[in-house]
Amino acid sequence: MAMPISCSAFRRTALVLALVAGGMPAFAQESADQSATQIASSQPAGEVVLIPNRVIYPGETIELAALKKVTLIAGKHKPDAVATRAEELDGKVAKRTLLPGRYIPSAAVRKAWLVEQGASVQVFFIAGGLTISATAVTLQPGAAGDLVKVRNVDSGKILSGTVMADGTIQVSAS
Repeated sequence: MAMPISCSAFRRTALVLALVAGGMPAFAQESADQSATQIASSQPAGEVVLIPNRVIYPGETIELAALKKVTLIAGKHKPDAVATRAEELDGKVAKRTLLPGRYIPSAAVRKAWLVEQGASVQVFFIAGGLTISATAVTLQPGAAGDLVKVRNVDSGKILSGTVMADGTIQVSAS
C-alpha cells in the first residue's frame, strides 16, 4: 500500500527533482523573481549607453539616427571606455565595423578628417607680424588639431604642421 505523502514533502521532492533535471519549477521561480525585484529596487537605476541599431561600416560617418539609447539592467555596469553620450559619437567616423546591440568603444571612432591625404592645402608660417604662405600636398590625413606632414609644392621640402579648423596647416619654426 502506498503511504500518503504530505504536501510539504511533495513540494520539496518536486523542487529537488526539478533542480536536478536543470529547470526551476514555477513556484520557486516566483519567489526568485520577487527577490530579484527587491534587490533591483534597492540598487540605483541602470546606466545609459548608446549602441548601433544597424551595422556601421569603417569610414562611415556616425549619425544619431543610427544609434539608440539603452538602459542597462540594474546591477550591470558598462565596460570602461565606451561611448555613453551622443556628443561623443555624432559626426565621428567609425574606425571599424560597429555591430547592432554591441557597445561602441571610444577607440573605435575618430574625428572626421578635415584634410585628406594627397590634398592640396595652404600652409602658413606666422611669427609676429610676418606671415608666409605656400601651397603644399598633405602626406597624411588629419582632423582639427592633428599634427600632419606636408610637402611644399615649390621646394619639395617636408614640413610638419597643425591642421586648423578652416582646413589650412600652420607650421612653426623648428
